[in-house]
Amino acid sequence: MAGPFPYVSPEQFMKDRAEFARKGIARGRALVAVAFDEGVVFVGENPSRVLYKTSEIYDRIGFAAVGKYNEFESLRVAGIRLADVKGYQYGREDVTAKSLANAYSQSLGSIFTEGQKPFEVELLVAQIGTGPGHPLELYHILYDGSIVDEHSFVAIGGEADSLLEHLRLGWSEGMSLAGVVGLAMSSLSTVVERDVPAGDLEVSGLRHDGHRRRFFRLDEAAITELLG
Repeated sequence: MAGPFPYVSPEQFMKDRAEFARKGIARGRALVAVAFDEGVVFVGENPSRVLYKTSEIYDRIGFAAVGKYNEFESLRVAGIRLADVKGYQYGREDVTAKSLANAYSQSLGSIFTEGQKPFEVELLVAQIGTGPGHPLELYHILYDGSIVDEHSFVAIGGEADSLLEHLRLGWSEGMSLAGVVGLAMSSLSTVVERDVPAGDLEVSGLRHDGHRRRFFRLDEAAITELLG
């Protein structure tokens, strides 16, 4: 007859789950979000031209993630559905990055404490205002549901601390899109200790361009042209 299961303290149980999630996230390629003079841009190493880490959620709201693709893709789709329903029932102006970030935080927190296993993901939700003078909102949601209000730039995934240090040294207020993409590319290349080609970059973001849809995505040719 099998004996009783060994006792594990709640503190150790949560510590083990957190370690499991962190290791899974660290195995993936990092991604950065950086503010520029017209909005915010997401830059990450991603050789795939089909499986994106970044996308539009709603009018002025963007989404980025690292970790297990199937897990953050399910969260991305859920966020789009939530935004669509809220915008239809109430008003488009009621759909905000803060409300979406809170929803993601609650979902990840519940999965972390009650699920069979925690999600191995980190998320970013960004929102730009209606013009260059309006502040950028940038929320970083961790695997355990923790949420941080970031400013100007943030790095997620493996080697995030090293990436943040490079961004901190190179970023300045009012940089152009070319400037921040170049900074992100050099930071990623320095951290992985090899040159990351333009074809392996996923570059997208949100900018003030006078149109309702503010999300943009750059292909390899546009990235190469942008960086000269």
